[in-house]
Amino acid sequence: MRRRNGIEYKTDEQILKCRRAALLVNDVHTALREAVRPGVSTKELDNVAKNVLAEAGARSNFYGYFDYPAHTCISVNNTIVHGIPSEEEILQPGDLVSFDCGSLLDGWNGDSCFSVVLPGGAPEVTARRQRLSDITEMSMWVGIAAMATGKFVGDIGRAIDDYVTEQDPEPGIVEDFTGHGIGTAMHQPPNVFNFATRDRGPRLRPGMVLCIEPILTEGDQANYTLEDGWTTKTVDGKDACHWESQIALHQGGIWVLNQPDGGASGLAPFGVTPVPLGE
Repeated sequence: MRRRNGIEYKTDEQILKCRRAALLVNDVHTALREAVRPGVSTKELDNVAKNVLAEAGARSNFYGYFDYPAHTCISVNNTIVHGIPSEEEILQPGDLVSFDCGSLLDGWNGDSCFSVVLPGGAPEVTARRQRLSDITEMSMWVGIAAMATGKFVGDIGRAIDDYVTEQDPEPGIVEDFTGHGIGTAMHQPPNVFNFATRDRGPRLRPGMVLCIEPILTEGDQANYTLEDGWTTKTVDGKDACHWESQIALHQGGIWVLNQPDGGASGLAPFGVTPVPLGE
């Protein structure tokens, strides 16, 4: 491993270790997709994630991080990020739920997020929330494709920004939270902005592993944090959505580490083919 300006440039062997941690987070996501439904508490879902990690001999890298008290972040409707699971929070039909999950496996970190709209809600609300989730997910894939074709980390945020501003009505891009490098620590340089900046950031180089995670709002991006020090909500009370993937850049190309197919299906519309390393 090499380090430059705080950025870890990983060997192919180390990328494979990141891959295992990232795929474990995907296993957590699969279990959560099967368990989530109206009437279940977010605490119950947090326990689902905890059990999947324990069975794999891993743990959540969220738990205890700056004293964070849970194994996942589960953010519902107008919660932007860092929703703390609780017994009192019972999911309702039509809720928009973002599951941000992580793993620490053999010293390497995984981190990714998906969102789901629960069935049974009012059709107009469900459609509006599904649209926000679809745009957020697609903006993530736009950013991943830009990582494959761009020259600088800032090209990722510019591509996301361009895509989001083309939407009508246009969602808000939350600027207070960004993507990041990941590897032997969960959050590492460089910052991966979800919007265009003058500074294009560091050059994209083989050995980088980045988390690309756009967070969009139906309304304004303005937000506030509750007294728990974590839960961040929209000021206008409108919905928010979060998607995240973990991507490696190596000599042969990019590889979406948290996706079993390496990102092939998500990148196909962009004409980008991921390049796996020997597993």
